[in-house]
Formats: sequence, structure tokens, C-alpha cells
Amino acid sequence: MQRDTLGAFVPGTELRIEGAAEGPLKGLEFAAKDIFDIAGFVTGCGNPDWARSHPPATLTAWAVEAWLGAGATLVGKAITDELAYSLNGQNAHYGTPTNVNAPGRIPGGSSCGSASAVAGGLVDLALGSDTGGSVRVPASYCGVYGLRPSHGRVPLAGVMPLAPSFDTVGWFARDAGLLRRAGEALLGEDGAATPLARLLRAEDGFALARPEAARALAPWVARLEARLGAAAPVVLGEPGGGLGAWMLRFRVLQAREIWAVHGAWIEETEPSFGPEIAERFAWARSVPDEDAEAAKPEREAFARRLDELLGADGVICLPAAPGAAPLATTPAEALVEHRGRALSLTCVAGLARLPQVSLPLARVEGCPLALGLIGPRGSDRRLLALAESLGAEVLSGEAEDAGKE
Repeated sequence: MQRDTLGAFVPGTELRIEGAAEGPLKGLEFAAKDIFDIAGFVTGCGNPDWARSHPPATLTAWAVEAWLGAGATLVGKAITDELAYSLNGQNAHYGTPTNVNAPGRIPGGSSCGSASAVAGGLVDLALGSDTGGSVRVPASYCGVYGLRPSHGRVPLAGVMPLAPSFDTVGWFARDAGLLRRAGEALLGEDGAATPLARLLRAEDGFALARPEAARALAPWVARLEARLGAAAPVVLGEPGGGLGAWMLRFRVLQAREIWAVHGAWIEETEPSFGPEIAERFAWARSVPDEDAEAAKPEREAFARRLDELLGADGVICLPAAPGAAPLATTPAEALVEHRGRALSLTCVAGLARLPQVSLPLARVEGCPLALGLIGPRGSDRRLLALAESLGAEVLSGEAEDAGKE
């Protein structure tokens, strides 16, 4: 593992596992979020008590094996928020990985170390997980590309579960072409070949963004319209009370699943959690089963409506995050408000089990900001191809600007 100048890797864990001698990812290096099993190493999941109470893994996670088999070399275990239950990226035990593209600001979580390591050039690629936004949000904050795939598209074998009906394996890269290439080793073929050719603009999604963030993303929506035609305005949160109400349903469903998965270990071990994480698990314990049961059919109705809106060829654009990464010194109450806005944006793909890519195309307050694109279920490779074509426009524009200097 190369020298970690960013605090992105788990302290005291050094590893290097060479990839296959040949393959499409040959010569590239990657990190894996510390919820992915690596045979012979303890999967620490961001918490010392978890690491202490679990033995080394006997098998390596499917996704890690897939990249190794494609020729990439694993060089580090990346820090995660404790048990992957946060969007901030501030681990009370192991620290906050540096966000090189937004100095003094949080990297986003829970795949904080993965996003930090890619943004800072420590690795070419990194595996993360996305349950409620844990790839999409840090990709936006750190200025890298990230994908949350269709739920169930990438096997979760060897990955610590959080909320199984929302959990996905995601990944990061500094350019969209590499994001697509890495996906080819994980995704298999799309179920259909219909081009994504119809643009939908989530009006309530843009209303959740800070005004300066919405303005910064507007030119990129216009570029999409030049390709796909005028965007049809849609309001994703209606019927149902708005995106804020859907975010609350998401949180209830997620919490009950999280407590079902981790409650027994928490009660038996009484682990030491950071204040934010401790409060979140205490809330998860308190959520009544009947609240989650009531939200389940509402979730399915929401998913059916999104499927109908998208059809086989639609793509929804919305902000990947409500604004720039918050300052690391932001008061707790302000972080809670920002997190609520972020979850109101990210819950859409999670509830509907859809793929979403984060494209770091804009800047606000001098920091990265991503446009999110949601595709039909199973359109992951087509979505990555669209992201790559937009990323090529960024590279072309940068080359033109350099030529003028």
C-alpha cells in the first residue's frame, strides 16, 4: 500500500494483492471500503469493537475478486463511517479522510475513505457501498464519478449488510470512462439495449438544492437537453407528500432492517460508537415494526410509478447532493438539516431500486458538485455510457481552455 497522506486507509492495515496477469483493469490499483471481506484480514466496519469481536475473513468479497480477476491490484482497506450508517464521513475512532478537492470540508460517507483515496490519487478506483447515498454523496463532495447500481445487479457476497433491501455495491473513479470500464467487470450485460433518449427533470429535486447549486447545475441540464431534447418536468414526490415524506419512509424502512441485522450484536457487545452513530442506532431500535410495515406497500407503489415514468428509455436528472460539502466545523444541527436534504434526494433511487450515477460536472463555493442521473432498472451500462459521453465534454472543454492560456 502506498503512503497514505490523506487518512483514507484503515490505520495499521497494510496489504497488497496483485491482480491477474492480464485483464481489462491490468495496471490499475484500487481500495475497498472496510466492509468488504478480504481473506485473512478482519473486516473492521469502521468500529474497533466490531473488529475486536469478529475473526479474520475466510473468503474475499465477490466484487473484490471480480476486480482482481480483471487485472486490478488491491492496495488498501478504506475507512468507512461506523457500520456504514452515516453520510458525513467523520469517523470518531479513525478520523475524517481528507477531501482534497474541498479543503476543510467533509468527504461525505459512509464510503469516505474510498472517495478520498480516488480524489487524492492514492488509487485509480475504489469500491464502496450505497444504501442511502453512500457512494453518490461522497462522489459529489469529493469531485469524483460514482455509481450506485440497480439493486441486486452486483452480488453482495462478502459485504457487511446494513439494510439488505437497499444495500448495493458501488464504485468511484476520477473519470467517467474508467468508471464504465470498472463496471464492465462487475455488471454483466444490461437486460435491454434501448438507448436512454428521454430526459426528465425532477423539479422537486432541484427545489431541494441550495439556489447557488441549482444555478451551477443548470448549464449541464441544458447540455443534456441538447442531446436528448427538452426535459419533461416531473415531481417525483407526489403523490405521497413530497420528497421529504418519502425520505422519512426510507429512514423508517432502513432503520428496521438495520436493527434486524445488527441489533443483537449491539445489545450483546455494547460497542462504543461516536455520538452521531450512537444516536442513530438508538433511534433505529425505537422505530415500531408497524411503521415499517405500513411503509412497505407505499414503497412498492413509489417504485411502480418511477418505473412507469422512466419506461425503457427515460433518464431523470436531479442534484446528487443539495450543495457543496459542508465545512468540517459545521455545527451538528446544521449537518442534520443538510443530511435531511441529501437523503430526500438520494432516497428516490434507493426506494425504487434504480441505478444512479454522480457526475462531478459543476462547482459551487469553489467546491465540486455532481449532477445525478437515474436510469431505468437494469440500465446500468447504458447509464455509464451516457455519463462517459458527458465526461468527454468536460475533458474537451478543459483541453480547449488550456489551449487558450
